[in-house]
Amino acid sequence: MQATPWLILPGRGVQFPNPEDFDDEGLIAVGGDLSPERLLSAYQSGIFPWFSEGVPPLWWSPNPRAVIEPEELHISRSMRRLLQRGTYRLSVNTAFASVMRGCAEEREDGTWILPEMLDAYSCLHRLGHAHSIEVWSQDELVGGLYGVQRGGLFAAESMFHRSSNASKVALVGAVRGFGRMGMRLFDVQFVTEHLKSLGAKEMSRSDYLLRLSAAASQSQESFARANLGASKDLLEQ
Repeated sequence: MQATPWLILPGRGVQFPNPEDFDDEGLIAVGGDLSPERLLSAYQSGIFPWFSEGVPPLWWSPNPRAVIEPEELHISRSMRRLLQRGTYRLSVNTAFASVMRGCAEEREDGTWILPEMLDAYSCLHRLGHAHSIEVWSQDELVGGLYGVQRGGLFAAESMFHRSSNASKVALVGAVRGFGRMGMRLFDVQFVTEHLKSLGAKEMSRSDYLLRLSAAASQSQESFARANLGASKDLLEQ
């Protein structure tokens, strides 16, 4: 029998139930706050928040999940030529809030990146647990992505572009960068056509949670210190 989503009442601890006890849609819990402790507990349990304005936080762990394996990253010939031309440059953790705001803009179906989400993930960023990759054309921010790191897991949350292919450039830089660090799990939540074109694939929630258990126990190296500032290398390799 599948479990009913938890109602997180005020004062309840930050631990989450086992996602395997829930249905494939993966609604695990409702309510609670977006404190750093609860967010980190969620990601370490294979759970992420996703909700709209006017409703309490909703916590999800769907089946299947989507990942990109660094060795299976697919870069088309046209994308490879774009990377080699030097049209864009990358930076790491230099404009986190701006990247989040970019991810929130101009979505036809609205956005889940609400002001409280911006505040919560900016706090995680200051604590060293959330990171951004920025894509620049000269001095203009034209794309990027952000996500959460737990040991050897990087959970990519969202990406955006204001210039052609800039979000793909951000993803290539992030996958390559985390691959260099020996990351075990690069999570993209759901497969979309955009992500599939870069090599994203689905795996069962059970397999994902097994991979997560090993990845989250890996020693956490600072993303900013991992020689990812060498954006030229990330784009041209």
